[in-house]
Amino acid sequence: MKDMLMRLVREEGGQALTEYGLIIGLIAVVVIVALSTLGGKLNGFFETINDELENAADTN
Repeated sequence: MKDMLMRLVREEGGQALTEYGLIIGLIAVVVIVALSTLGGKLNGFFETINDELENAADTN
């Protein structure tokens, strides 16, 4: 058991995997914050486009 724990401490593959996991988690948090912040503005932007397309279709 002690040998297995020492091998886990010495191996670097698990550390690299942990670092990648932390990076992915950080990217996910940044994306969530960005979408939360810009979500309302994007929704308004697409509603404006939709309204303009509906108005263009009604005039034809």
